[in-house]
Amino acid sequence: MGKLAESLDKAVEGSFTRPVPKSAGAQMRYLVRQLKGTRAVADLLGISQRTVERYVKDQLKRPRKPLATRMEREVRKRWQPQVRARAKKQAATTGGIVLDTRARFGFTAAPGTTDDARLRHITQALPPRYAARLFDAQEEGAAEQRLRDIAAEGLQEIYFKDRGRRAQGLLVEFTDIDYIEIDL
Repeated sequence: MGKLAESLDKAVEGSFTRPVPKSAGAQMRYLVRQLKGTRAVADLLGISQRTVERYVKDQLKRPRKPLATRMEREVRKRWQPQVRARAKKQAATTGGIVLDTRARFGFTAAPGTTDDARLRHITQALPPRYAARLFDAQEEGAAEQRLRDIAAEGLQEIYFKDRGRRAQGLLVEFTDIDYIEIDL
């Protein structure tokens, strides 16, 4: 998973109304409820069914790092789906997103302009249509490059072209992301 996809997930997780289970037993019990059985959880996490049962009964409390990471990721992926869907819908219909990034931006523009790529820090609100496109692409399992293209198009239209009021022929390249944060 790339930086942009992770940032989208973190932005949606910010709308959770309850904290994600912390202990290994609580996480395992949640997964067992969601997947309706210990066998399915064991297959998902790549461990034995008996190990899952031990975590559920709190006989085992501290998983090894790789298992703890897999459990955390699977629980976060499934935690509060209705809250997650509501936050995405609001961002995609009325709210939009705020993109805060430091990345290298290059331009394709008229001859004689300074179009060399350089590192810029940009914080920009993007309208709901770009939020909707980003979330739809993420749901479809699009690659990180596709998400970057959508974000670059949004920044190009809103930030660099000022909603069509200037720089008509400008094309923006969005590369070398140092960091990116998205807020709903």
